[in-house]
Amino acid sequence: MGLIEIDNLNHPGVRIFSQLTEAQLRNRLHPDDGLFIAESPKVINTALHTGHEPVALLCERKHITGDAAEIISRYPDIPVYTGERTLLASLTGYTLTRGVLCAMRRPQQPSVEEVCRNASRVVVIQGVTDTTNIGAIFRSAAALDIDAVVLTKDSCDPLNRRSIRVSMGSVFLVPWTWINDAQDLRKLGFRTVAMALTNDSISIDDPRLSKEPRLAIIMGTEGDGLPHSTITQSDYTARIPMSNGVDSLNVAAAAAVAFWQLRKTKND
Repeated sequence: MGLIEIDNLNHPGVRIFSQLTEAQLRNRLHPDDGLFIAESPKVINTALHTGHEPVALLCERKHITGDAAEIISRYPDIPVYTGERTLLASLTGYTLTRGVLCAMRRPQQPSVEEVCRNASRVVVIQGVTDTTNIGAIFRSAAALDIDAVVLTKDSCDPLNRRSIRVSMGSVFLVPWTWINDAQDLRKLGFRTVAMALTNDSISIDDPRLSKEPRLAIIMGTEGDGLPHSTITQSDYTARIPMSNGVDSLNVAAAAAVAFWQLRKTKND
């Protein structure tokens, strides 16, 4: 389709970058027509390499033959909107992206069974609404051998623009989907461990946990943590031992510790 020069952010094709809210992007016309925005060449390429479909690019002129050149050459039929840096810099968050934005089609959401079919370690994100924490949890999940992520529907969307940015594209590397109830994973052969500070919680380095063949690690929101019902229904409740009177960690930091400690033990 070629390059399209713009001199204002009200151009119809740029509306998806400049005017639509996250909710409007998710449900642009109907659920199967949703979009998300990926930022920076590295993140965009990660999305492309994992099969996500680009719809449009927005970048300043210097990136057309620079950071965005490979993307443009691979997808010559999508529109590439470009303009002066001063214009694009007025777009919220643009200066944080290394100058390239890509609108991409949201993939069809897989079922819980599909996502967890070959998984031995899964994280359940329950009620976490902070986009930064979601992105950081995904980054740790990708780095520390978590096979899948499932989120309760009161959690933040992983394809939120900031979540993608914070994850550095890791949201595209780990299979994920939504779940109604964390305990539904028990029907798929998982044992569940709720990360919570309770009087009867066991230490996260308890050998019973790492030896579980299929384990779902349930992380709750900051402040209130996991609901009492989730804790009581789980097979285990575990805590991270801490010093100096510190009673808790940020959920993203706690997740990283849990992922490392609870990795599956290899059989001798």
